[in-house]
Amino acid sequence: MTSTSTPPDTARDRIEAVDWSGLAAELDAFGHALTARPVLTPAECRSVAALYDDVARFRSTVDMARFRFGRGQYRYFDHPLPGLVRELRAAFYPRLLPIARSWARRLGRPAPWPDTLDEWLERCHAAGQTRPTPILLRYGPGDWNALHRDLYGDLVFPLQVVIGLDEPGADYRGGEFLMTEQRARAQTRGFATTLTRGHALVFTTRDRPVRSVRGWSNGPMRHGVNTVRSGRRHTLGLVFHDAE
Repeated sequence: MTSTSTPPDTARDRIEAVDWSGLAAELDAFGHALTARPVLTPAECRSVAALYDDVARFRSTVDMARFRFGRGQYRYFDHPLPGLVRELRAAFYPRLLPIARSWARRLGRPAPWPDTLDEWLERCHAAGQTRPTPILLRYGPGDWNALHRDLYGDLVFPLQVVIGLDEPGADYRGGEFLMTEQRARAQTRGFATTLTRGHALVFTTRDRPVRSVRGWSNGPMRHGVNTVRSGRRHTLGLVFHDAE
């Protein structure tokens, strides 16, 4: 008798199972979109968050208050990236690529991103952007992150991902993910998203296409984090271009 085995339930499997058509539509409308289901299990979330105290895994630690970025701390991973972080980055890239190319076409911009993440990172490295950018963030009571963009050189991938590693309401209160959109001849629009543990928020790195009377224009956007009221909040950030 021949038995059939169930395919492994990996992070890559879960990313493949995302409703990418629906997520792309939400990205078009708002510049950010949260996956309906988690891409990491609670155990995987705990394992990634626990890496924060293994300082040897990181190339730098940033104290946000020192640089007037807000308050709190984050760390950039060094090479080699942890296996799960590397897997997540590689699995998201090909799914985000069609959206990135579509946005570039609408905005009349070049789309320099090749079919694979490895090829794209090779281009970044050839341009002098050699430092890895996946980031692990830790916020405690009173911590927050000012509105900003993650631009680290001339080569930029227009979408990025943040994954919640703790359970809001149980592990911490506050700490919503914030985005603002600068609208032409209108007041700035704001968004707040609660990052449920294991879910991924895909969002624009700097702007999104906005339909206008002349066709398409860009809607500049920034992101940040609301003040954490209590507890401790960890998130994993995946940027798809490396830094100078």
